[in-house]
Amino acid sequence: MTIKKKQNIKLWFVIIIALIFWSIGTGFHHDLSASSDETYKGLKLFSDVIELVEKNYVDEVDTKELIQKAVQGLVSSLDPHSALLPPEAFEELQIGTHGEFGGIGIVITMQQGVITVISPIEGTPAYKAGIKAGDKIIKVDGELTEDMMLWEAVKKMRGPKGEPVVITIIRKGVLKPIEFKLVRDIISIISVKSLVLQPGYGYIWITNFQDNTTNDLKQTLEKLESGDVPLKGLVLDLRDNPGGLLNQSILVTDLFLEKGKIVSIKGRLKEHTKIFRAHPNEVKRDYPIVVLINGGSASASEIVAGALQDHKKAIIIGTTSFGKGSVQTVEALRDGYGLKFTIARYYTPSGRSIQAQGIIPDIQVKQRVIDREEADEGLMKEKDLKNHLEAEPDAKKDAGEKEDTRNKHRHPKVKSMHESLTLEGLLEDNQVMRALDILRSYDILSG
Repeated sequence: MTIKKKQNIKLWFVIIIALIFWSIGTGFHHDLSASSDETYKGLKLFSDVIELVEKNYVDEVDTKELIQKAVQGLVSSLDPHSALLPPEAFEELQIGTHGEFGGIGIVITMQQGVITVISPIEGTPAYKAGIKAGDKIIKVDGELTEDMMLWEAVKKMRGPKGEPVVITIIRKGVLKPIEFKLVRDIISIISVKSLVLQPGYGYIWITNFQDNTTNDLKQTLEKLESGDVPLKGLVLDLRDNPGGLLNQSILVTDLFLEKGKIVSIKGRLKEHTKIFRAHPNEVKRDYPIVVLINGGSASASEIVAGALQDHKKAIIIGTTSFGKGSVQTVEALRDGYGLKFTIARYYTPSGRSIQAQGIIPDIQVKQRVIDREEADEGLMKEKDLKNHLEAEPDAKKDAGEKEDTRNKHRHPKVKSMHESLTLEGLLEDNQVMRALDILRSYDILSG
């Protein structure tokens, strides 16, 4: 390699890095200051490493791929929710907020470096085939998932309706891996479902927060409120709701509040610090509300629960929520890439940070079906994630604090919240029945 070529490589690499930082958008300087010795030295070291690897590594390397992985490592080291999104991942993220796509119908996460099923979605190919919560996916179409990122696994399992995909799982208590051949279908995520528990007592389950959640909830409330028997109380179920769009959680909360703060967002920059407030509604919802949460309630669902709790608009029952109190933004980069990164923490109306702490229910009720074993304590929480943010910018763990890993690999043994919503099932649900008792007691006492 000639000296001229070496210089071109270095220059090209530094330009790419500079463009990446320049393209990120709000929250960063639009140029890298030449006066910053540390920045310059860091970029120089970076380019030197790339050049040495490109020139001397035992096999030929793809420089573009190396740079992408380097930036991925940089961003992922910040916190568990920040990531560089290649074009395919950026596209998948956008698809996921619209509520319909081709796939097999499972909600997955990354636990201890293993792709793990949170839950199958009712009525989907995965659900019908018998895939269960806690199953660990080790292969997709024969390819090991060991080194896959979560978005890569999602993309491999999604696809056009009618096309097959084979996934291999390992399951606790089963000695050998299990192979499932599934035929993809159109997966529709309904974010709002409802039933009448008893005349005058409604139940609404919000599964996640996507584009149409507020409109769907408003229509559902209007239907319950216009029934033959006036609505005396409402159970709002946010259990196992992983969150979603921030604006939808704010609009959902606004349906129940007439004034005051809904959530505060505080970032390092002024433009990332905002207060969202409630507005008067055409319909004043003065009936009592009980909100159900558990360890799977995260992010947007915690905003709703925290706001209703602080305003004394609802009683929160269940178990402590996940504790994801950080706000991410996604910025478009060149060539179809996206950057998802954390810009702020959010706070409830009273000023509580939820980050790594969660919403603590007013009344603790174990998540279990009547006469079945309770297992909610085993759910992984935000505080268990590597590199998680603390509740406050300057908060640190105590020097003597040790990580409790005893329950991290346990999974709920209760019926999945993505399964069929039936009155019979709800009447066997310990938390739902406790919520109904509270609402009936309120009606009797106020009467």
